[in-house]
Amino acid sequence: MRRTIFTDEHEMFRAAFRQFVAKEIAPHHLEWEKAGIVPRSLFAAAGANGFLGMSVPETYGGGGVDDFRYNLIIGEEVQRSGTGGAGLGITLHNDICLPYFLSLATEEQKARWLPGICSGELITAIAMTEPGIGSDLASMGTSAIRDGGHYVVNGSKTFITNGINADLVITAVKTDPSQRHKGMSLLIIERGMPGFERGRNLEKVGLHSQDTAELFFSDVEVPVENLLGTEGQGFVHLVHNLPQERLSIAAAGVAAAEAALDWTLDYCKQRTAFGQPIGSFQNSRFKLAEMRTEIDIARVFVDRCIEALNDESLTADEAAEAKWWCTELQKRVVDTCVQLHGGYGYMLEYPIARAYTDARITTIYGGTTEVMKEIIGRSMGV
Repeated sequence: MRRTIFTDEHEMFRAAFRQFVAKEIAPHHLEWEKAGIVPRSLFAAAGANGFLGMSVPETYGGGGVDDFRYNLIIGEEVQRSGTGGAGLGITLHNDICLPYFLSLATEEQKARWLPGICSGELITAIAMTEPGIGSDLASMGTSAIRDGGHYVVNGSKTFITNGINADLVITAVKTDPSQRHKGMSLLIIERGMPGFERGRNLEKVGLHSQDTAELFFSDVEVPVENLLGTEGQGFVHLVHNLPQERLSIAAAGVAAAEAALDWTLDYCKQRTAFGQPIGSFQNSRFKLAEMRTEIDIARVFVDRCIEALNDESLTADEAAEAKWWCTELQKRVVDTCVQLHGGYGYMLEYPIARAYTDARITTIYGGTTEVMKEIIGRSMGV
């Protein structure tokens, strides 16, 4: 289906990033899957080639172009190549963490952090989830008590993407533990701060090359200068940035579904059964047609949401619609594609098998499907 949201400049960027993936990511992906982490040098290489911080002003070393279509292209190409686990750290860095620095950091903080974020020297993560609370962020127990010129942080976080590699962790804390939402703030906790420890690199069902860690804080003294935004407004800051995060996940879901379909279509044309290609059977054709249709429909909505994000009109409920629908679509499509591959679809040497395990988390992280439906329902006045 022809898409109209991209210009020639976007397609040039796509070609450059596709080449980067082919050279710097794809040859090493299976090695990184076994290691459970990508090397920090991947971020440095991405930064050196202009694939980090595209929306950061040139003054701070960025691309100076505030256009989420470039982020979209990176996410699509990562999924097309079947290296979603390895590429997730880059999309989290660009799509999810960076907006907090751009919208909330002081000029001093921007000068201190943005150049390293753009070069890949400073890898970012965001730490919200804690053991036992899931989506109920207001119940978090990680505290940050002001003591003169610093906050003393105690608590823990879990399921933190980039958790092992991260240098700057946007950490949701309770600066007023007596309050729920109004007591939350955001602090930047940095690599090497005494009392900041990382737990194990968690073993996941999929996305094996993406490091995901537990973080522990024991009397970590964080300078007041590392407060991001306004004290007590952490929940408001999170809510403001969540639509872009969810749209990024939705776009990746559509791209992953399309990649799975492309691999499966090729397989169905080549694989024979009973003397003919399996794609020529009516059931196969109908399944392929259904997936093609749903992917095209989802992509139109996501592209429209990208345009709305660029002109600052994207709403939280629209992002929630995109997030839950596209990730549930990803799961359905990948599952059907595994079925069409037959036994080979269960072999990890085939990208469709890895896509199957990678897809399962997408309806959970960034807000579960059930939470997305709750957001949409409330927007309808019910």
